[in-house]
Amino acid sequence: MPVYLNQLLVVGLGGFLGSALRFMISGWAQRLSPMGAFPVGTLAVNVIGCLAIGLLGGLADQRQLLDSGQRLFLMVGVLGGFTTFSSFAFETLGLAQDGALLRVFANVLLQLLLGFGAAAAGYLAARFL
Repeated sequence: MPVYLNQLLVVGLGGFLGSALRFMISGWAQRLSPMGAFPVGTLAVNVIGCLAIGLLGGLADQRQLLDSGQRLFLMVGVLGGFTTFSSFAFETLGLAQDGALLRVFANVLLQLLLGFGAAAAGYLAARFL
């Protein structure tokens, strides 16, 4: 089997797992949220995904704990399927179309600040593992 096809299968399997996890965790978080119309499920998976990719990236860079196949599976496949910035964009557009500008700004600000903060925290945490 050509290398590219192997890589494609590794990413595809990881993407399947990440997407299934996103579906479960996002739905669970949204159901538990008292904020109803605010996309808490998407925020939760984006922050978790950003933390995880920061941690894995930090471990891969600083400790060389992941080989290229593991990195491809986990970071491109699983986390690529898990994080939901496309959903974020679509849901934010929906809030804007509904005229909920305060929710639009809150969603954008929280997604960016918490996501980048979580990625940085994960990367820093990798130094101590």
